[in-house]
Amino acid sequence: MRLALKPGLLPVWRDNDTLQIGIDPRRAVAITGIGRVAALIGLLDGSRDRQAVISAARAHGIAADTADRLISLLAAAGVLDDFPAGTLRTLPDALRTRLAPELATTSLAHGDGDGGARALARRSATYVRVYGAGKVGACIATLLAAAGIGHVACRDTGTAFAADLAPAGLCAADIGEPRSAGAARAVGRSAPETRTDDDTRRPDLAVLAGSHGPELAAGLLADDVPHLTAAAGEAIGIVGPLVIPGRSACLRCLDMARAERDPAWPMVLAQLIGRQLSTPACDCVLATSVAAQASAQVLTFVDRGGRADAVTNGTLELVLPDWQWRRRTWHRSRVAAAAARVLGPAAAAGPRRRRAPASGTWTENPASSGQCRS
Repeated sequence: MRLALKPGLLPVWRDNDTLQIGIDPRRAVAITGIGRVAALIGLLDGSRDRQAVISAARAHGIAADTADRLISLLAAAGVLDDFPAGTLRTLPDALRTRLAPELATTSLAHGDGDGGARALARRSATYVRVYGAGKVGACIATLLAAAGIGHVACRDTGTAFAADLAPAGLCAADIGEPRSAGAARAVGRSAPETRTDDDTRRPDLAVLAGSHGPELAAGLLADDVPHLTAAAGEAIGIVGPLVIPGRSACLRCLDMARAERDPAWPMVLAQLIGRQLSTPACDCVLATSVAAQASAQVLTFVDRGGRADAVTNGTLELVLPDWQWRRRTWHRSRVAAAAARVLGPAAAAGPRRRRAPASGTWTENPASSGQCRS
């Protein structure tokens, strides 16, 4: 194990005897009375274990017990990482450099004391399949790969058009080529070590980007595959729900909730299957915003061992021109659950939720300061 100050926090002096680690008060910690013991801070660079730091501190005139207490204080304050040396040795230098911001961010965001090593291990062992490699789906694939997801495959039988291009996804060279192949090349450009083969193994998580028929959701439910939806159209972006088969609201639950509020919804829904607009109202900024939010929820699911509360029984929705994410709560339908028990998982699945009349409940706004309806 190698001790290091969390690299995402900058140490600064508040006065001659008080060291502040971090700038923003939501992350920063101030240590007063540090005096000449501050020389130990420079030894916490990730090259030494605890005993080696204490030994090196003696050369600076710092007693062993004093050094040990300061190390314990920094660890208790949450500003010290103890990164496993074995993990460092398994990472090639180029990959370690590329993933350094991911590790620093994860370590701070989740309060990990291992420098993000556990999150890195989870991400590298995760297989995510993205259904749909258009403007949103290809961006999701590249973002996940860049964040350290070890296996990202895109499944899409369509051909790339100019309208599918996005800075973080398909490029001009992909026009006229299969979208799935273009997405694989995009992943390779940002994270060449990431696997992109679309094998027959069950993915750990599926992302449904774009429009899909009801049979896809039915199959994922039957295979017990958690799946997240991400869509953008009519100048609105929607991420969620994250469907945990048998435990959270599924796409059929959302359709049934809409039908309770809008009797015409089943008729509208039937007309959406297999139809797509030739020119969807989804510009590059909206598509990238949706892809970033969806990727953030996938990473949360992976890092937290199968939890992503913001999109479990909920959707995050972005309506232009306000650019404010809002959360809508959805409840698991008793009727859908009963249908799943009687007829099997396929009965609980339904077409993707698209352009529906408002239903569900606005409960919180985790990504902006705007007001939400209740």
